[in-house]
Amino acid sequence: MRAAWYDEQGEAGAVLQVGEQVAPEPGPGELRVRIRVSGVNPGDTKKRRGWLGSTMPFPRVIPHSDGAGVVESVGEGVDPGRVGRRVWVYGAQSYRPFGTAAQLTVVPEQQAVELPDAVSDEVGACLGIPGITAHRAVFADGPVAGQTVLVHGVLGGVGALAAQLAHWAGATVIGTVRRDRDLASVDHSTLAHAVPLDGHDPGAAIRALAPAGVDRVIEVALSDNIDLDAVVVKNQAVIAAYATRHDRPDLPFWPLLFDNVTIRLLGSDDFPVESKRQAAADLTTAAQEGALSIAIADPLPLERAAESHDRVDAGGRERVLLAIPD
Repeated sequence: MRAAWYDEQGEAGAVLQVGEQVAPEPGPGELRVRIRVSGVNPGDTKKRRGWLGSTMPFPRVIPHSDGAGVVESVGEGVDPGRVGRRVWVYGAQSYRPFGTAAQLTVVPEQQAVELPDAVSDEVGACLGIPGITAHRAVFADGPVAGQTVLVHGVLGGVGALAAQLAHWAGATVIGTVRRDRDLASVDHSTLAHAVPLDGHDPGAAIRALAPAGVDRVIEVALSDNIDLDAVVVKNQAVIAAYATRHDRPDLPFWPLLFDNVTIRLLGSDDFPVESKRQAAADLTTAAQEGALSIAIADPLPLERAAESHDRVDAGGRERVLLAIPD
């Protein structure tokens, strides 16, 4: 099979190779998927370059955890009726060596989720890491119907999906953007309001929109926003953080304590199995209902895998995908 892989960590152009690899075989409880589209996420590029001192988890890694394709074969104990079904895949390279940057990948059967006819392979390949992270951030502490949810970084991959999921579930959503000029890019079909963080007093602006405070905060930059969050939360609020710019952020301890705030930290590889399954089910339903809109760049061919990693590292609002050849 054709695949992209690396045998050592480093810059994408230096370590990513594309060529022939031995096709994997599904074991008990697993199935094999012929991948059509592979999703490229920041977590994939961080693993490749050894972010935070991480080392090679396996001698050879075929990257990418997310993708979409068709079930080709199944292992022992898996319903053979799944063969030929379209699926989207998550966690393919989570604690496993070989992900979706290949014509074939093998995953536990529950990590290949049936893809409705109305949902494209490209959308399916975008639901894994960002979608499950967004779902956990929004719903880990219960339903949000009737609540006010503040989503920071609402133009980002996780933030955009979190805002859409919260709106889909009946919440009033306030989003933030980094700069005033970014407001023109905001999708107001899911946001009640949007606030630029470079404004005169974003805390006062959010409080004016939610005088009683917000119930949930979906946080992309805990170190940068925690003081603002302390101003806008209500008592018993939850701040769900999936990223930070500084790894030892200072906290306004007493204001958060007096408001009985819960800070929930989210590491997607280690979410509870059942929460991942529920997220996968809800994401599929929301996508089928047309509740999710994802900005997706034209997929790159597999041979340009290194370029796809460079594009992700450079940032941008469009999701980066690889088109996998038949």
